[in-house]
Amino acid sequence: QVQLVESGGGLVQAGGSLRLSCAAPIRIFSINAMGWYRQTPGKQRELVATITIGGSTNYADSVKGRFTISRDNAKNTVYLQMNNLKPEDTAVYYCNVVTISTISYWGQGTQVTVSS
Repeated sequence: QVQLVESGGGLVQAGGSLRLSCAAPIRIFSINAMGWYRQTPGKQRELVATITIGGSTNYADSVKGRFTISRDNAKNTVYLQMNNLKPEDTAVYYCNVVTISTISYWGQGTQVTVSS
């Protein structure tokens, strides 16, 4: 069973920053894309940002210009730098990894809370 190890969540005031990390114990040639999703109670999990093995990125409109996704292939790690955080960014953030055989793995989730 593959386990993704997430870290970096917490409580921050509006306008502040947080950096999420997710380490995947999968050999790099097995990984196609990595990304972050978030979920609030009563709502569906939604895409925040993704990055492919080639470095192409995709962002939700609500975070463009504030969040930056990056990856360190040598460490099998994906990061999400979140700047200018807003109360509406409050959610549980989940790391996702998709392999070249299209198997999808999820992290356990990390809480991000932004106070106004």
